[in-house]
Amino acid sequence: MRAVFVGAGATTLATARMLLKGGHEVVLIEKDKERIEAIEDELDCGLLHGDGSRPAVLREADPEGTEFLFCLTGDDQANILASLVGRTLGFKRVVCKIQDSELVHLCVELGLEGVIIPAQTIGRHLAEMFEGHDPWEISAKIRGDARMFSFVVKEDEEGNLRDLELPRETRVICVYRGNKFLLPDDEMRIAKDDEVVVITASANLRRLAERWGAQGRRAG
Repeated sequence: MRAVFVGAGATTLATARMLLKGGHEVVLIEKDKERIEAIEDELDCGLLHGDGSRPAVLREADPEGTEFLFCLTGDDQANILASLVGRTLGFKRVVCKIQDSELVHLCVELGLEGVIIPAQTIGRHLAEMFEGHDPWEISAKIRGDARMFSFVVKEDEEGNLRDLELPRETRVICVYRGNKFLLPDDEMRIAKDDEVVVITASANLRRLAERWGAQGRRAG
């Protein structure tokens, strides 16, 4: 699979290293030329010097051949603009990082679905740890070839859960209906917009992503 990153900060570099280790193709877009030169010898990936919020630069990154566009600069407005441009150009899935939580409503109004707020995510995890619920435990349990993946049910997939015809070595863990958490059974019926979380072999991730396109995402 192929991922394009706008902004070459610490989060981008950490994620890029993991993706490259997994055999994926990575392209970094960075407008700071010195930053590009600093990581040329560190990462074996594609590098584009330019403003990732500019259509011409994002077109050069091959939107149609890319599964994910990650907009991870340190500027919220630049990330939002790059996400909107990327969506217009046809990137299959766009992820936008923002620091100011007051901008969430704007992202919703603009139709940006893949919004991450690092401060809120870390804060929630720390609060759960304080209350005795370690949010990192599940990550420690997912080892070897096992991976988690989630997708949103489309209208033509409504019906019995067992009729989804998932790949071998794939099992449904849970289903989210709105904010309600549901444990599946053999007779469970799923409806449009339900989110299904599965555990699967890493070899199945590409097939799952191709089937659910921009709706599907790796969950862990």
